[in-house]
Amino acid sequence: MFYLLAAGASGAASASTIGGLTGFQWAILGAALAFAGGGAGSAMGITYVANVGSGILVEDPDKFGPLLPLLAIPGTQGIYGLITAILVTIMFDLPKLSASTGIMVFFSCLPVALVCLVSAAFQGLAAASSSAMVARRTEEAGKALVIPALVETYAVFALILTIYLFTRIG
Repeated sequence: MFYLLAAGASGAASASTIGGLTGFQWAILGAALAFAGGGAGSAMGITYVANVGSGILVEDPDKFGPLLPLLAIPGTQGIYGLITAILVTIMFDLPKLSASTGIMVFFSCLPVALVCLVSAAFQGLAAASSSAMVARRTEEAGKALVIPALVETYAVFALILTIYLFTRIG
């Protein structure tokens, strides 16, 4: 795969480059950053809430069910990054992308890459705080989930913007 990135895809318009990269390479770089940003943010966010959740579960293993949504919710940004990367390969004829189109794809991936990196980490912190609610009052698990879900809104907005930008690329 790295050979393809270094040499350009076979059949690519390699004469057309921006910053030394072909359209194919710019698009793949954007897809990779979207996936990496979402995945790294999700890993951090899940770690934050898992640290708190594991302490709660040591004291009361019966709280696993109510804590599970709080443990899982920061992982959604990794899914948004994966969706973005897959959409790049589905929506665009990568080997034939011009450099200018490739760089538009790259910049269109940045909302997911950056927002999901940051929002997943902060969502994990919000979910960790909400876990304290569940630890004391299990019946409030639904209310506790609303707090990190508010952070989710911005990751969803980033995915919507990225998809909208993809549809605007000619």
